Amino acid sequence: MSDASRTLRVIDRLRIEIDRDLCVGFGDCVVESPKSFELDDEGIAVFTTPEAVDRATLLEACAACPVDAITVFEDDVAIVP
Repeated sequence: MSDASRTLRVIDRLRIEIDRDLCVGFGDCVVESPKSFELDDEGIAVFTTPEAVDRATLLEACAACPVDAITVFEDDVAIVP
């Protein structure tokens, strides 16, 4: 898997980005949606298969990040955080 696909995904009209510089590895996204996220060898969040979960679950997992390292855009407008 390429580095870009581990930190950027486009799913339907959502563009989801993980900022590796902001992520500190709390893992709240993983707790909320383990099918969507995991922590890599550096303890930083990366995508697994976010397209495998429903929209609400994915958005809740993204919003759970306490340091706002995950940003979700819909039609180029930030909706999370």
